[in-house]
Amino acid sequence: MQRTQIDSTLVVETAGVIADAEGLDAVTLTRVAKELGISQPALYRHVEGYDDLLRSLSLEGRHLLKTRLQEAAVGVAGDDAVRSVGRAWRRVVADRPGLMAATDRYPCAGDDELEQAVEAIVEVIGSALSSYGLNADDQVHAARALRSAFHGFAHLEAGDGHPQPHDLDDTFEHIVVLLCAGIRNLAT
Repeated sequence: MQRTQIDSTLVVETAGVIADAEGLDAVTLTRVAKELGISQPALYRHVEGYDDLLRSLSLEGRHLLKTRLQEAAVGVAGDDAVRSVGRAWRRVVADRPGLMAATDRYPCAGDDELEQAVEAIVEVIGSALSSYGLNADDQVHAARALRSAFHGFAHLEAGDGHPQPHDLDDTFEHIVVLLCAGIRNLAT
């Protein structure tokens, strides 16, 4: 029987699978090591500790989100781009809830690599807004507003934070309409 080569990528992937299936709180170094069939001390060859693993999950989540948003923004413009990017954000959180929870759990302030990953997400959203004709400052503010709205909605949706009997897709569409109206207003 051939053993799987364990590296930091596999450690993070394994932690992400656990987080998505059971929640981020289920991710421990002991659990990841058990899943990989190694001792916990052996993990320290690949991660510096729990905080490093959580940081890596957070970074991985942000990279995945950026990629999915880029894909969603291809071939659409204006309100359709906003809608497409927002739907992609919701899908990422639905598909990878534990991984995306790590992006909230590990702070990015003061960490250049994580700050750049967040900025890359804002840049993707900003690019999706190019057809609105916003000036550079307004485009950044609008992209940040969309990031906040989409992140907040998806976070609440993933945590059952919308207990009302209203259809969430309909509520999301209302948010998109409101956001797009505001973006168009900035462009005038």
